[in-house]
Amino acid sequence: MSQPSVILATAGYDHTIRFWEAKSGRCYRTLQYPDSQVNRLEITPNKQYLAAAGNPHIRLFEVNSNSPQPVMSYDSHTNNVMAVGFQCDGKWMYSGSEDGTVKIWDLRAPGCQREYESRAAVNTVVLHPNQTELISGDQNGNIRVWDLTANSCSCELVPEVDTAVRSLTVMWDGSLVVAANNHGTCYVWRLLRGNQTMTNFEPLHKLQAHNGYILKCLLSPEFCEPHRYLATASSDHTVKIWNVDGFTLEKTLIGHQRWVWDCVFSVDGAYLITASSDSTAKLWAMANGEAIRTYQGHHKATVCCALHDGYTSFFSGSGAS
Repeated sequence: MSQPSVILATAGYDHTIRFWEAKSGRCYRTLQYPDSQVNRLEITPNKQYLAAAGNPHIRLFEVNSNSPQPVMSYDSHTNNVMAVGFQCDGKWMYSGSEDGTVKIWDLRAPGCQREYESRAAVNTVVLHPNQTELISGDQNGNIRVWDLTANSCSCELVPEVDTAVRSLTVMWDGSLVVAANNHGTCYVWRLLRGNQTMTNFEPLHKLQAHNGYILKCLLSPEFCEPHRYLATASSDHTVKIWNVDGFTLEKTLIGHQRWVWDCVFSVDGAYLITASSDSTAKLWAMANGEAIRTYQGHHKATVCCALHDGYTSFFSGSGAS
């Protein structure tokens, strides 16, 4: 198999993972995931593997293969795995689960190397660009910074008591962190370096983004500069695009029929992929906010999507104005 330059995968509640030709919308590979629904997908930095987080396992599949079997299974969580991601060199993986733990895994070994106890169901985990801190958000409204060097929790925040933190995102340069919650609110902090390596949170903005739940928030990538956007995906069926400079609303992406669970930017920020309970994923052009492709094939809610379009523009040369 020749590997496509753009890897796009979606999954959800129909027990399948689908790989799509991003431009044509054709599904070229379907993997069965019989054990559970898939809550989260992530592609390794080298494009070699796709991690699928289910209940309670994480399975690692080869991207460039016809094999239906996972190459590795990570099994020590005891409930839904809601977050998964990779260190920048792909040496290790992190995860967060409704079992209340954040775990770190060496990709070459089956067991979990480290475990951090959040004491409430973990909904979201992000890796700080410094690669030495994980930030988690849980069902009780706690945000915790886990210092991987000191191997301890270095910071705790509760932006809104008893309001679940659904999603966290960190700016590519480590300057901002955004937390989105079940009340449709985004809390924005400036991240300041302390005396040691510890990150300090300075409140910057509170954004009432949606009336419903925010299920995913995402800051735009480095190659989108000088533009900086925040995308918020919601149970109100829309995704809103905010300008980080002042947090003004740039665009509302309208087209999904049900909750929008996940979104991911193309590497240059010119496009956005979204996944929805309406069983579709969509590709949006950020320049005009139009949906330019719908990926249809799942039979139930599509709740996660993953994209790795390398370091080239999504449609080879065309970009947002």
